Amino acid sequence: MSEVIVNKVAESGIITLNLEDYIPKEEMASFDLADHLFMGMILKEKDFREALKNFDWTIYAGKNVNVTCTADAIIPLWAYMLVTSYLQPVARYVYAGTKEEMYKYLFLQNLAAIDPARFADQRVVIKGCGDVTLDNYTYTEVTRLLRPVVKSLMYGEPCSTVPIYKKK
Repeated sequence: MSEVIVNKVAESGIITLNLEDYIPKEEMASFDLADHLFMGMILKEKDFREALKNFDWTIYAGKNVNVTCTADAIIPLWAYMLVTSYLQPVARYVYAGTKEEMYKYLFLQNLAAIDPARFADQRVVIKGCGDVTLDNYTYTEVTRLLRPVVKSLMYGEPCSTVPIYKKK
């Protein structure tokens, strides 16, 4: 007689949440104000406005664009507003800051779209090993979102988990 093999993981009712599914997928690009400064350090309003007016903004079409200044220069706040006014009609999203900061912001926005009610009173494991290394903020945010509603929260793989939280 042959023994029946039972997949205990499949029967456990554990829901696996893969944070890689929430990575921003859209192309990202940067707009550097430094490229439009006089002598690489001074913003001359008339020249700056003319440069923006003649710039080909279509290169940013559909992309997430961070607006930054890599030069050690004092940039008036209205300059960011002016650049945004040109980018907004063509870009998917405009962010003031570094590309890394924009990536983090967009990732957190994607996680915020999770409906915690979907996981109410469920046993949830946050997938721990994947193709992409994720930063601690992703795990912190998903824990903050799910802890109030789940029956239990774990980290790892369904066959080998680290318990994080269990409702009493």
